[in-house]
Amino acid sequence: MTSTARLSRLSTPFRNVPGRYLARRASSTSQNPKKETSVAHHHRSPTHHHHVSYSETDDAVPWLAKQPLHRLSLADLVKHGRPPLNAEALLSSARFTLSLLPIRLAHRIQALRNLPYIVVSNPNIRKIYNNYQHSLSTLLPWQGRTISNLEDEIRFTEVLAELVNTHTDTIPILARGFLECRKYISPAEVTRFLDHHLRARIGTRLVAEQHIALHYSSSPHFDPSSSPTPCPENPGYIGVIDTALRPASTVDSCGTFVADICELNYGVRPEWTIKGSPETTFAFVPMHLEYIITELLKNAFRATVENGQSKSPVEITIAPEPPSSAVTTTPPVITLSPPSVSLGAFNKDHIQPLDDNAPGVTIRIRDRGGGISPEVLPHIWSYSFTTFSESEDDPPGAWSDDALSVISAASSGGSSIAGLGYGLPLSRAYAEYFGGGIAVQSLHGWGTDVYLRLKGVGRIE
Repeated sequence: MTSTARLSRLSTPFRNVPGRYLARRASSTSQNPKKETSVAHHHRSPTHHHHVSYSETDDAVPWLAKQPLHRLSLADLVKHGRPPLNAEALLSSARFTLSLLPIRLAHRIQALRNLPYIVVSNPNIRKIYNNYQHSLSTLLPWQGRTISNLEDEIRFTEVLAELVNTHTDTIPILARGFLECRKYISPAEVTRFLDHHLRARIGTRLVAEQHIALHYSSSPHFDPSSSPTPCPENPGYIGVIDTALRPASTVDSCGTFVADICELNYGVRPEWTIKGSPETTFAFVPMHLEYIITELLKNAFRATVENGQSKSPVEITIAPEPPSSAVTTTPPVITLSPPSVSLGAFNKDHIQPLDDNAPGVTIRIRDRGGGISPEVLPHIWSYSFTTFSESEDDPPGAWSDDALSVISAASSGGSSIAGLGYGLPLSRAYAEYFGGGIAVQSLHGWGTDVYLRLKGVGRIE
């Protein structure tokens, strides 16, 4: 495909952007022509990136927010090939990423604008709003042009790294803001907003991290250890996706982590057993599975210990979905080219077709923790703030020591965010993002079964 054809294809979605925005952008570009510079690959400061003004961003948001969101699939993320990518495959990944992110960010900005003004005026909510405005302003200069050489791709990847870093603490900051605004917005409205917002955030972050990982594991820039986001030096990975993820291994590693927490807090170390088909593998995002399993085991272990059943092991059953499962749609077979070059950690034969991969997997977590009371069961999918002080004697915005520790842990990347009441609904968001789900069956007075169903990418060849 010629560079002209690529430019035409890339700029098509933006040809109807308001003329006022394009005129201002064109004027800005003409006054600051691109200079030929050497490639200071991993040392260029992100602060040197050009971005448009907030007023220009404001002009672009309404139109971009009306564009349909591309429904991201795991197949989208692996379609550019198996690392190390050659230059053309890497540029294709960058162009695909650019085609998605501005629209996704604009949808989030518009959703924040639709909140009551007094809520958006809250300093924490406003901070998130400004973060999205800033990130969009760094991406808008790339629109209407193509990423056609490695110098452009390097700069674009640096913009993505800044975007990922900017939005690291979105969840705890939103939690602070909505708690402080609880007099002005109902719990149902908060849950509805967060459900859409956090699901959208999953996709936005994932598509950015995927390209960053592919960048650092590509032939032109091979240096996985320098990646600012996860970039495993493992030939089984395509970016951040493990093409042969073994859920049993994830259960054991997360179980050890959660059992350590229980032993520290309760002086008792719960046990667990894995049944079913522990050898099952499928293609999925390990970070997502780790988050979900950690949160579900926290609930199961805590209930088991507090119900005096610590000697009864939590039972985890892994059931692969058979390839011939009678479902309405069959997961596609994704055919990938072998690596263009073998170097570094990938200096081995490319992975053979993963015919043994399951198209999906169901994991049941069964505990003897006494079940969930009928009064609580209807609310388990709501985003709540039960760890915070809500006493009438507390001034607005008052925080308990427990609340501060939870926010602090969440802000530093800890998994204690479940203390905000986000654990179960956010786990469901991760599970449902690629077509899976979570179901809970409670036998009050006895225990709880949680069914986690995940859809993989199908066979990868």
